[in-house]
Amino acid sequence: MNCIIIDDEATARMIITQLCSRAPSLNVLEEFPNAMQAIKYLNQNEVDLIFLDIHMPDFTGFDFIETLKNPPKIVLTTSDPNFAIQAFEYDCIVDYLVKPITQERFLKAIDKAEAKQETAIKPESKSQNVETTSGNDLYVNIDRRLIKIDIPSIYLVEAKGDYIQVKTEDKNYTVHSTLKKIEEKLPDSLFLKVHRSYIINIKKIIDIEDNSVLIKKDVIPVSRSNRPELMKRLNLL
Repeated sequence: MNCIIIDDEATARMIITQLCSRAPSLNVLEEFPNAMQAIKYLNQNEVDLIFLDIHMPDFTGFDFIETLKNPPKIVLTTSDPNFAIQAFEYDCIVDYLVKPITQERFLKAIDKAEAKQETAIKPESKSQNVETTSGNDLYVNIDRRLIKIDIPSIYLVEAKGDYIQVKTEDKNYTVHSTLKKIEEKLPDSLFLKVHRSYIINIKKIIDIEDNSVLIKKDVIPVSRSNRPELMKRLNLL
């Protein structure tokens, strides 16, 4: 896997580079002292994996992730263990390493990244489990059966690895598909992708507070980049 390292501390970059050198599957292309330099590099180059520090001047690791349209796999490297829950809101993050990083723990993170690479993105022709809509109906393929779902009854769609969970007023459905696939099938007038892992029915919003919305009993994070579009869609007084 081709990888880059982003960390504002030179010593930390050196240590991660050394750890990478002991993993035969890794090829370090570049290392960067800040996120802005890395963004410029990624605009011209593709990588499989990023080792990313959370705390950096002016631009945090999470800010960096939000700028990426199609982020590669990311392993967070940090001295702060308090962001682990927030970290795993992002599908692209495969592991969370707390400094000082041991060789054994590092190799476990690489195993996770390699496992995710092996199971990632099957050809679209083999995963057409969200079928063409008809009027207000959406058909999903579950256990070789086409199940009809009333579109307005859907209040939330959540990405879960290689699957999505479609939550409706009456029942939840787990479908082998992608968030992007179902997003193409849902009407823009009702639905909005508010986070890398969530699509919501904006008519079902109960409450909005800071960077989250309440739908039914689900508190859904709203990414910084998607919040302006959400606010624009609402009928504000």
